[in-house]
Amino acid sequence: QVQLVESGGGSVQAGGSLKLTCVGTGFTRSDACMGWFRQAPGKEREGVAAVAQGGNPMYADSVKGRFTISRDFAKNTLYLQMSSLKPEDTAMYYCAARWSGCASIISSFFPYWGQGTQVTVSS
Repeated sequence: QVQLVESGGGSVQAGGSLKLTCVGTGFTRSDACMGWFRQAPGKEREGVAAVAQGGNPMYADSVKGRFTISRDFAKNTLYLQMSSLKPEDTAMYYCAARWSGCASIISSFFPYWGQGTQVTVSS
């Protein structure tokens, strides 16, 4: 069964950095898209970044220039390097996967999800 497990969340001061990791198991799809989403209390879940084999990484406008997504395709492992963190980045961050490439970072198109890892950025 497909399983995604996130790690690396924590608490950090504004301007700091964190690196999130997502380990996927139970699939070997070469065309799988893996991405990051986040959800803060009282707000809708939003796409952060995603990448597929042979594709260009995609980023939400709010994180461009600050976050970098990378992936070890052979191990189905996804990373999110977050720098220059802001209080508004505070959220539960989720790893997600779908097949047939990364057309867009829309949560309804991703059927597989991890349990989430909390990121808290204080002023």
